[in-house]
Amino acid sequence: MITKFGSLFAGHVDLDNIGLDGTPVNDRWLPDSQLAGVFDKTEAIVLKMEEMGYDTFWTAEHHFQREGYECLPNLLLLYVHLAHLTKNLKFGCGFNINPMWHPLRLAEDYATADILTGGRVIFGVGRGYHSREVDTFGVPSTNSDNEANREMFEEQVEVIMKAFHQESFSHEGKFYQIPPEVPYRGYTLKEITLVPRPVNLPVETWQPVVSASKRAMEFMAKHNMKGLVGGGAAPGGAIEGVMRQWQETQAEHGRDTELGEGLAVGFTIHIAETEEKAVKEARSFFEENMKMFAPLGFVRGLSEEQIRAVEDPRRARSAGLPTLEDGIKAGSWLCGPPELVTERLEAVQDAYPGLNQINVGSVIGTPQSVILEQLEAFGKDVMPKFKAQG
Repeated sequence: MITKFGSLFAGHVDLDNIGLDGTPVNDRWLPDSQLAGVFDKTEAIVLKMEEMGYDTFWTAEHHFQREGYECLPNLLLLYVHLAHLTKNLKFGCGFNINPMWHPLRLAEDYATADILTGGRVIFGVGRGYHSREVDTFGVPSTNSDNEANREMFEEQVEVIMKAFHQESFSHEGKFYQIPPEVPYRGYTLKEITLVPRPVNLPVETWQPVVSASKRAMEFMAKHNMKGLVGGGAAPGGAIEGVMRQWQETQAEHGRDTELGEGLAVGFTIHIAETEEKAVKEARSFFEENMKMFAPLGFVRGLSEEQIRAVEDPRRARSAGLPTLEDGIKAGSWLCGPPELVTERLEAVQDAYPGLNQINVGSVIGTPQSVILEQLEAFGKDVMPKFKAQG
C-alpha cells in the first residue's frame, strides 16, 4: 500500500511567456542571476516538503541549460547543504549521470554525503540522454550512441558497487583498469580501497525505468536496484506491462515480490476546486513541459512534423499535439479536487499492492508559488489518508 511520498523537481527557474504560444525553447537565454535563482527555489520547495511531512525530495543532475529548465549540476553537493536545513526529509538522486563522472569520484562523493547527512541521501544512477551534456563531457549520450553509452554505464556501475561493498577490490574491463599496476611505496598496486566508504550498507540504489528493456531490467535486478517510473500508472494502462515485467525479472533472480514492489511511480498533480479549473490552470505548464521534452524523444507517438511544430508558436496549435486531457486519460496527470486525486490514487494502490511509494509534483514551467501551493494542498488534503495506512 502507498505510505511514502516524494516529489521530483526538475530544477527549473521561474519562466515568462510559457505554453505553446510562448517563447520557443531554443530562444530562451537567461542571465546568470536568474539561473542561479534555482537554488533559492529549491530551498523553498524542500522546506515546504519538510513542513508537510513528505518523505523524499528528488531532483536530477543536468548541465549547460541556459534556457533555465534543468539547472542543478551537482546533487550531492546540494544535498549536503539541504540536509543541514532539514531534520527528516531524505534526498534522492534522480539521477547522478554516471557517464559524466569517473566512477570512483562519484562513489567517493556519495560516501561523503552519506556520512555528512546521516544517511539521508539516496543513491541513483542514470545514463544521460542530453547530447549537449553527456557528449560535452566526452562520452556518447543515449541519443548519440546508445550502445556505447550503455556499455560505459554498466561498467561504471560495476566499479561503483565493488567500491561501495568490498573492503578492497580490483576491476579490469573495457574502459577501466582499477587500480593500475604501478609501484607505490615499495609494492605494486593490486587492489584499492574507497575512502571513505558509505556507512549505510548495502547502498540503496535507484535507476529510471525508461525503455523497460529486458537487458536494462536484468542489469537492475543483478545489482538489486529499485526503479523509478515516470508518467503515472493508470490501472490497465501501458505501465501495467512494465510492472509485470519487473515482477517477473525479480522472480528470475529469486525474489518473490508483489506487483509494484521495488518501484516508485511519478504523477503530475494539480489540485483545484474542480477538475475543469485544475485543467485550465495547469494547461500552460503541460505545454511548456512538452515543448522541452518532445524534441528529445520523450513524448511518444509524435511525428517529425509535430516535433518541429512544437517549437513554432504559429504552427503548434494546429499540429494535433497531445493535450493535458490526454495526460489525464493516460493517468500521468491527476487534476481536480482532493477527493478526485485521492480516488485515482486509491485505484492505483488497489491495482499494484506492492507499490508503497509514489512521487507527486509539478512539471517544468510551473512557478515556485504554484509548486508550493500544490505541495501544501496535496500534503494537507490527500497524503494523510494514505500515510495513516502505515
